[in-house]
Amino acid sequence: MTSASLASRLRVPSGPLFFPVTAYAPDGSLDLETFRTHVRGGVEAGAAAVFACCGTGEFHALTPEEFQECVAAAVEESAGRVPVVAGAGYGTALAVRYARLAEEAGADGLLAMPPYLVVAGQEGLVRHYTELAAATSLDVIVYQRDNAVLTPATVVELARADGIIGFKDGLGDMDLMQRTVSAVRAEVPGDFLYFNGLPTAELTGLAYRGIGVTLYSSAVFCFAPDIALAFHRAFNAGTPEGDALVNRLVDGFYRPFVELRALGRGYAVSLVKAGVRLGGLDVGPVRPPLHEPAGEHVKRLAELVEQGRELLATTHPGAGA
Repeated sequence: MTSASLASRLRVPSGPLFFPVTAYAPDGSLDLETFRTHVRGGVEAGAAAVFACCGTGEFHALTPEEFQECVAAAVEESAGRVPVVAGAGYGTALAVRYARLAEEAGADGLLAMPPYLVVAGQEGLVRHYTELAAATSLDVIVYQRDNAVLTPATVVELARADGIIGFKDGLGDMDLMQRTVSAVRAEVPGDFLYFNGLPTAELTGLAYRGIGVTLYSSAVFCFAPDIALAFHRAFNAGTPEGDALVNRLVDGFYRPFVELRALGRGYAVSLVKAGVRLGGLDVGPVRPPLHEPAGEHVKRLAELVEQGRELLATTHPGAGA
């Protein structure tokens, strides 16, 4: 897949961007068959792309061999219907290794996770991401969060680099993001993709849309695809009626979910995985150092999903079925 075709397929997605969890068996080993079921279900439910082995997919917990197996399985289950983007991270040498494994597995692109541990200067970050982009034919989306915070000038430099097609923001600094979008728009010809990459991006969707960022990650799609799809349709409609539904879902589901997620470290992954299990697919627990959510929090999650579906049924009878 060429850079232009991947970018065009992601630019105006037909559905949410799907970040599947990685499934483990009771003994802690990789459960590829359940992972395949999860990916296949997401694609059939209406995902526009599969981002395999990224943050929600516990990239940090996978061996290189497991990573490649999962990416290959995602590619096979997607069967060309939607693009598959794989995570790549750690230091530059390991990030390049994961990138090449993803390319061998048939991925269409890479989500470049923050470098491991170190807080690097802008010059070092530019070198890291450009070397990663040059290592394979895959297109790269740079993920800003934690110890990888980029200045607008750095993003401009990266946007000019061959193979880097987009920028995902997991920081949430709207002033910085607006200056970044403006700088790239003014200095780099052509389209550059931006993604809202906060843990539950729907909560801040309208704010990001205000600065021109409409693409977003949807972890909720993993366990409540009906709610995530209804939100996506309403959000992309851009009408008063659509925005009214977005706000009702924010008030009645997404904000309470984010408040629940904030009750435990690592819940951006482990609570999502609990939600998938609540839906009937046993994807196993998270791997350490993450831990399982408390029982009362899982119970509250089940109540919130029901609450979200009731809201949809009230707004559009039959939608929550």
